[in-house]
Amino acid sequence: MTDMGGDRVEEAVASCATLLRAAAGRDWEGTRAGRLEWSCRRTAEHVASDLIAYAGQLAGRAETAYVPFEITLDEGTGPAGVVQVIETTGALLAAAVRTTPREVRAFHPYPFRSANREGFAAMGVAEVLLHTHDIAEGFGLPYEPPTGLCTWVLARIFPHVRPEPDAPWRTLLWATGRGDLPGREAVTGWRWNNNLVIGTERLTLQGVTPAAAADLRAGGTGGFEWIEGGPFHGTRDAAGSVVNAYAKGVHRPEWGMFVLVRREDGLAVGAIGFHGVPDDEGRAEVGYDLAENARGRGYATEALRALAEAALARDDVKLLFAAIEQENAPSQRVIARAGFTRAGEEVERVAHELHGLEPSLRLYSREA
Repeated sequence: MTDMGGDRVEEAVASCATLLRAAAGRDWEGTRAGRLEWSCRRTAEHVASDLIAYAGQLAGRAETAYVPFEITLDEGTGPAGVVQVIETTGALLAAAVRTTPREVRAFHPYPFRSANREGFAAMGVAEVLLHTHDIAEGFGLPYEPPTGLCTWVLARIFPHVRPEPDAPWRTLLWATGRGDLPGREAVTGWRWNNNLVIGTERLTLQGVTPAAAADLRAGGTGGFEWIEGGPFHGTRDAAGSVVNAYAKGVHRPEWGMFVLVRREDGLAVGAIGFHGVPDDEGRAEVGYDLAENARGRGYATEALRALAEAALARDDVKLLFAAIEQENAPSQRVIARAGFTRAGEEVERVAHELHGLEPSLRLYSREA
């Protein structure tokens, strides 16, 4: 995962510019952009505004709100000038993405109040592709962006959407209320979904997108810089579960996987997360592991406490539990220090007999 999005922004802008130049002789002011209330010109201006706004968020390291500025085109700017502005603002976003450090996050409201450089790149690409579609629809022109761009966007900011493997563009249009997919209800309201980050004193727990999970499963880094010896094999196994859940359309980011990143040096030391969404009784299973070189320093305990407190503060969670090997004394110490207690023998017996829990595993739980 060497490209965090700069190349993708440039590719999306190039596809947009090609379409807009083909419509240079049309009535941009008097033509409505597809299903939007805006004219085609207003929509094109909006694209440029979003691109420069995202670049500004990253460059200005905005933490609590949007940087208070906006872009205004000179009076009388024609279609050619509008395209030039989109290309320019796209270049600025690509540059900001490429030069922003990996650990920087800036304000964006949806849904967890921040995004990293890859998230801003994906949002910028989505704005370009979707609004180019709107303009093309208004002018009655065909438009279909590169397939790889659509797949890239979906796997980064639409983790809750089941992708159609052979139709990523149609999936993206459906997910944003612009088209239909067989067997799926029409979308009337939507938001994209940047990854969740939970902070602790020494760590940040960074939500893993389906794209990062796929890279981890395949033997890559997932876009993180790892401590020597990482990631541990349990992290790669958990990443595979994220990929499978995404393919089935049941992945929910806040109930997925998080990579543990040290604040002091930005190195990833392990992973933690859930085995799925809470059941009907509000129970969810947690799991964690660390790279061998990061063990014995309290990272797992610190991360588990933070994750448990965040989950148990929700109304839909009543109990968290973990299944730990009977012989794994270090993990048992971690779970105990994080406020979990050993389940009773009867509970374990039921889990073994009725739910297929392996006989070597012991249950620990923490209630709200």
